[in-house]
Amino acid sequence: MASLFAQFVAGYTGAGLEHRGRGIETHRLWSLPELQELLDEWLISAWQNRPHDGLRDPEHPGRAFTPNERYAALVETAGYVPIALSATDYIELLPARWQAINAYGIRINYRTYDAEALNPLRRQPSGIKEKKDLWEIHHDPYDISHIWVREPTGGWIACVWKHLRRVPVPFGELAWDHVRAGLPKATEEELADAVAALLRRAHTGPETAPPDAAPKASKRDRRVAARTRATRAMPPSEPLTQAPAAPGGTGSETQASEDDKPLAKVIPLGIFDPFAEAGKRW
Repeated sequence: MASLFAQFVAGYTGAGLEHRGRGIETHRLWSLPELQELLDEWLISAWQNRPHDGLRDPEHPGRAFTPNERYAALVETAGYVPIALSATDYIELLPARWQAINAYGIRINYRTYDAEALNPLRRQPSGIKEKKDLWEIHHDPYDISHIWVREPTGGWIACVWKHLRRVPVPFGELAWDHVRAGLPKATEEELADAVAALLRRAHTGPETAPPDAAPKASKRDRRVAARTRATRAMPPSEPLTQAPAAPGGTGSETQASEDDKPLAKVIPLGIFDPFAEAGKRW
């Protein structure tokens, strides 16, 4: 790291401060977070793809392998155990943005988020000078119901959208931006109601066509009809071999007794209705 990376970084001091160059105080230097990003990029692009003298295979002693090559060979030999991401890992991988925490909470794309745990952080600097004392916020573009704010201790604070109860169906930025484009002067409450109306129309389906209008067959309808015609054109199958008669009776009597048994009651499964579920009081 010292000879291949650090010595090329602005402000490098070598083994001590006495080895640094002249006038270094007037030069532009990297901050620690920026330096960490540079080091991570160098490790991935350079170090992991550079042959190492200590990475040699007994069957190929004349060749030095890279860490990536040796890792791939060991995985093929020993395998690996896949581990599912935790909730914290999922939040870490979401898109990040930097914003201030105001008295009313956090505002993202005309939506207001708030949580009681934000009280100690409202209108306070984050202490990260490189980001102008703003706070790190992660959000999911496919689910606008929550955002997450990184605490000073490294944990996460989940903040809920202020008007989440107005829209019982989950949705993402696409539906929100679509409604905003049609209502550029609407308030946050009006936009939430418009999104709810849009999702309700999509759930209900198109309006009923006039009686004299021939309904247009969908792609699925045409596929089902084609399969039905193909099944109807097949020749009838051969009859099944009749089972041997039980002692003391004929096979037809046994079949008749089985047919006389009452059938079990069929309870169909209902279709999930998110709007009906949202109206229930638990």
